Amino acid sequence: MKAAVLHALGDPDNVRVDERPDPAPGPDEAVVRLRAAALNHRDAWIRRGLYAGITLPVVLGSDGAGTVAAVGDGVDRALVGAAVVINPSLEWGDDERAQGPKWRILGLPEDGTHAEQVKVPASSLFPKPPELSWEEAAAIPLAGLTAYRALVSRAGVRQGERVLVTGIGGGVATFALAIAKSFGARVFVTSGTEAKLARARALGADGGANYTDDDWTKQIVAMTEGGPDLVVDSAGGTTFAKLLEIVRPGGRVVTYGATTGSPSTIEIRRLFWKQAALVGSTMGTPREFAAMLALYGDGGLRPVVDRIFPLADIAAAHRRMDSAGQFGKIVIGI
Repeated sequence: MKAAVLHALGDPDNVRVDERPDPAPGPDEAVVRLRAAALNHRDAWIRRGLYAGITLPVVLGSDGAGTVAAVGDGVDRALVGAAVVINPSLEWGDDERAQGPKWRILGLPEDGTHAEQVKVPASSLFPKPPELSWEEAAAIPLAGLTAYRALVSRAGVRQGERVLVTGIGGGVATFALAIAKSFGARVFVTSGTEAKLARARALGADGGANYTDDDWTKQIVAMTEGGPDLVVDSAGGTTFAKLLEIVRPGGRVVTYGATTGSPSTIEIRRLFWKQAALVGSTMGTPREFAAMLALYGDGGLRPVVDRIFPLADIAAAHRRMDSAGQFGKIVIGI
């Protein structure tokens, strides 16, 4: 099979399409012939060496959709030929509150979805919503699951609440916008470009502020009539303290990443004086994956696809990710 293989850390050109042996399923496993995959910041961070324990060469990719080509012992053979979406949150464990010791994300250490075929636990396969194209289905898994757990399970978003989603344009942020709106929330966003703010408004955002403006926090407080009830953030860094300043008393700040680094300080008094909650979230459970996927099937939501690159142009897809110019998911057609 053809696969996009990371041979060395660093530049996008270190990811090259090679021939690799076709995978064979073991007990309780299945092989999926992929029709589309997607790119995540995780793939770029691994390529740059920002993860511990990277073993090369490796096929990156956590998101994928395709048809089941083969199954191993213990798996119903009726699954062969089924159209499926892969849940990249593997072997979560028995406790829904937090992942267990066997939990991992597809695409490191095991080979991932940037290939013509991938081997996964059969328990990670879910029926592809027939309403979605292969490219749309492949865009959903990691980012959709991350947004759903952060918003719904961890932060408990409610109808009528004012939700702030930072860094709109990124994959998880665009899913958070759509999911929060589907729960009846009013959603406000931040971005460093006016074009992304305009795109977010076209997708249903109730307002937005450019975080390069000196008074962006005042703009958000005014739009939300006193501050957001819930903030969803992946940036961290120097702006994180400002989120604790503007969140409404009794509100919540949920974080699922730190793309700009860890905050240098957190003023604890902001939390206890406001009766506010600071919540962490990572990926999600099979139950949450099924609930999230239903929003994009019968629920009628559609993922935002930025661009579709063929597998042969995987390095160009990485460069698109590095440029931070995307709005929505970068998809790989296979």
